[in-house]
Amino acid sequence: MVYPVKKHLQRTLEKFVVLLSEEDRTKHHIFLFAGAVTPFRNDTDREMTFRQESNFYYLSGCQIPGSFLLISFRGGASPVTVASHDLFVPRIEPADIMWSVPPPTLEVASKTHEVNRVDHPDNLAKALHDLTISSTDSIIHVLPKDSALFPVIPQELTASAVSPQVKVTDEYLLPALHQARLIKTPEELQLIKKANEISSRAHETVMRVLGAAVRGAITKGKGAGETRPLLPGEWLIEKETEAEAIFVASCRREGSIHQAYLPIVAASTRASTLHYCCNDKEFSWGPVRPHDHHNRNEFAHGNERELTPQVLLIDAGCEWTNYASDITRTMPVGNGGKFTPEAKTIYTLVHEMQRLSFEAIRPGLHWDAIQLICHQTLVRGFQKLGIFKSPNSPGSGSWNSEEAIIASGVSAAFFPHGVGHSLGMDVHDVPSASKPLVNPTIRKGQELGHPDFYTYLRLRLLLEVGMVVTVEPGIYFSPHLLAPVRGSRHIDHDVLARYESVGGIRIEDVITITENGYENFTTVRGDVEWLEGVCSGEL
Repeated sequence: MVYPVKKHLQRTLEKFVVLLSEEDRTKHHIFLFAGAVTPFRNDTDREMTFRQESNFYYLSGCQIPGSFLLISFRGGASPVTVASHDLFVPRIEPADIMWSVPPPTLEVASKTHEVNRVDHPDNLAKALHDLTISSTDSIIHVLPKDSALFPVIPQELTASAVSPQVKVTDEYLLPALHQARLIKTPEELQLIKKANEISSRAHETVMRVLGAAVRGAITKGKGAGETRPLLPGEWLIEKETEAEAIFVASCRREGSIHQAYLPIVAASTRASTLHYCCNDKEFSWGPVRPHDHHNRNEFAHGNERELTPQVLLIDAGCEWTNYASDITRTMPVGNGGKFTPEAKTIYTLVHEMQRLSFEAIRPGLHWDAIQLICHQTLVRGFQKLGIFKSPNSPGSGSWNSEEAIIASGVSAAFFPHGVGHSLGMDVHDVPSASKPLVNPTIRKGQELGHPDFYTYLRLRLLLEVGMVVTVEPGIYFSPHLLAPVRGSRHIDHDVLARYESVGGIRIEDVITITENGYENFTTVRGDVEWLEGVCSGEL
């Protein structure tokens, strides 16, 4: 598949010209981009894995470090005609051949990139000078100049090639790119789908390794030392880091170079931390229970450890050709690969939150409505469990109705984050477009329930065909989040105490919005029956 650069450029120009003033719309415009450079590990002279800046890649399809992109056009016509679309890639140096992989020749790069011309960066200054000298009304557009998120354009480049009369601005280019990238092309959808298929298999791989251990199919043997190393098919998972290693290895085995974000792998009550980043703790072990006051020194006497029943939350997804996946599965550990009754109950409720979200999703629906559906489902579920009091509870009345609890915002302590976000080349894709500062789609009175439901929502738009979003409801029993609501009259705190050891449950799939609803790109199942079957080794 040839990366559709021309299609992306035309879409960007359509968004770009709308942002300009009437006066500037017909002027000569130049886009100048610097690509990412190869990072190096400190004092090692060793290259770290390269990843191209997303906006540069969107308009160039170029994975070559140290490259530049120069695009020029004159506004006013529709569609806008591009005068030049030129890529500048580094020359091959002797050191490149000796130490690393050299960049391609100009001839090779010309055949693999959908641009007008390929040249070397030492000719960029002249090309830029020629463009600005030929027009008296040129404006150069760059990505935000004072942001660490984007590669730096060498100051000497613009200083030597551009006259003081030429305006250089970073006001319009990034907003136009974000708006263009919000709706995916069919080619982009295929890349995102591939990333999610690889990540789905990686999640299932972890589950099946857990299930093999339950069956006793993984055993240790003799080796050069006392015990030989376990082969990949024999690996045990007894720590968060081992689950992470198996997930990443599965993705790398299928050709994925990058994780779309650092994996979140949290066992036991650590699953209540939304962006848990340690991934270095062992699972919770017995026979000393969490509330056991009698330490019988079991381990010192060589007695076997046993897993305390707990959950393992893995929020992880790889990239495929710079396009992301983002999947969360929460699986049972210990207890023979089955959830405890409390964990199963909460998992089933989160799965219901996601199911009802899927039923409602369609083009034209505002994403805020999905957020509200999740909170309504949580409140009804908690009332059935007794965590939230209902009007039928002893001593309760209408102040414990579903509507009253929703209006109080107390459910945000259990589900504090947004139900999903835009996804594309970046895992929290195009933030300025998905949650714009000026947002006419949010009308007065549209925020139903409580403002706290929407504080951390990263997508606040009407859904459109071609959007790619995550659907990731969750329920968490975090002591920090629960502290402010410990005195809430809506909560039966004795009932709540029975569920707090669950920690946290999240289920996350990636979907694209279609004419008739949505298509789910996540292929690993998330229903309780299948999860328990795999994690127990029965399936």
